[in-house]
Amino acid sequence: MAEPRKYFGTDGVRGPYGGPVINESFAARLGLAAGQWLASRPGITRSQKILIGRDTRASGESLLKAVASGLAAAKWQVVDLGTLPTPAVSLAVRTHRAALGVMITASHNPATDNGIKFFGASGVKLTDEQEAAIEAALPARPRPLRPANLWSLDARAGYLAKLRSLLPAGALAGWKIVTDTAHGATAATTPALLRELGAEVTAIGDTPDGTNINAGVGSEHPEAMCSAVLSRGARLGIAHDGDGDRCILCDEQGGVLDGDEILAILALHALQQGRLEKNLLVATVQSNLGLDAAVAAAGGRVLRANVGDRYVIEKMLVEGANLGGESSGHVICAEVSPTGDGLLAALKVIEVMRTTGRPLSELRRQLRKFPQKTAALRVREKKTLDACAALQAEMKTLEAELGAQGRLLVRYSGTEAKLRLLIEGPTDEVVASGLARLSRAAAADLEVLG
Repeated sequence: MAEPRKYFGTDGVRGPYGGPVINESFAARLGLAAGQWLASRPGITRSQKILIGRDTRASGESLLKAVASGLAAAKWQVVDLGTLPTPAVSLAVRTHRAALGVMITASHNPATDNGIKFFGASGVKLTDEQEAAIEAALPARPRPLRPANLWSLDARAGYLAKLRSLLPAGALAGWKIVTDTAHGATAATTPALLRELGAEVTAIGDTPDGTNINAGVGSEHPEAMCSAVLSRGARLGIAHDGDGDRCILCDEQGGVLDGDEILAILALHALQQGRLEKNLLVATVQSNLGLDAAVAAAGGRVLRANVGDRYVIEKMLVEGANLGGESSGHVICAEVSPTGDGLLAALKVIEVMRTTGRPLSELRRQLRKFPQKTAALRVREKKTLDACAALQAEMKTLEAELGAQGRLLVRYSGTEAKLRLLIEGPTDEVVASGLARLSRAAAADLEVLG
């Protein structure tokens, strides 16, 4: 079992910029610790470089330089990749045989937050054990560090070339597509690639100014995208989060497709084509039970991992699976990328649409979801759930009532001070009542903020 981690959560280190963790001093210490840990890794040499990218947050450049200063102090050569999506960093690490990749991003969080993600030499995010080892190497106090002598590299072109090869030239001629890039790292990649493939693209959320990332747009706020799809008569809409590792879609009728629906489309098509390795899809405990039913009916099976795309890829690597993801929109197509990639997921769905000739509104009907409701309660303190007597009692009662017709999931967010509740059941009424009961029980045990 991994040592407990104080700073790393589900997806890197994350928090308000200028707070006790996400600041230049801590970023430099973290860079130094990562560099010292890396020096002891087998198979890694000083001739390999470390690559760093960032999203469009105003704080990104300063934090990048701080991390780089720590890495340079540990005697590593550091390359600045500039602004680009998280999956492009993963690809660049593998393409250029780098020792480590770093992404400065807080993903779907607001611009006031930022964070730091690490990728190993294979392009896969670091494990819990590796992150714990970096924390153990953190210097107790800040040290005077010199600015790093940064190299530069255009990794965006290689990333786009890799994804462009997935579809034939001109494949999207005559297609109208709406993109919402959340004023984030995909603003200069997703619309450009789709246009290169021949699509007529309406781009929204494509004017980042350092402060507007994820602000009312992107995968967390698909309403504007859906409205544009309907008004433009588009075949689909594609929305990403701030760093581009998520994909949420909109069909031609204005309906939103989440990650479970995307996974169902890709898995069922792959099963029909004989291209789903071991007939296996890896999802998370958050995914709807309807996904299991749809895949099983087509002759496949679903395995579940903990929430977090890196836990999905870890299970995929162990099981030999080539497709996995999360309901939040992280989709991993392992034959192309070992991390969530929003643009890649969209291109894969477009490939299914082209092959089958079926519109997205029809393809999505292959997944019949169980009624499900979720809630995210902001709490002052993440009290141990086992010590929450009222919540535990209500969970036990609900589980007995649902039996095989549903399930519930109660967990803390790995990146925010939130208690996440999920319940699935046979009817909307049962699910709504159950969620209300869980919320009341949680409020009896925890200080829930408004």
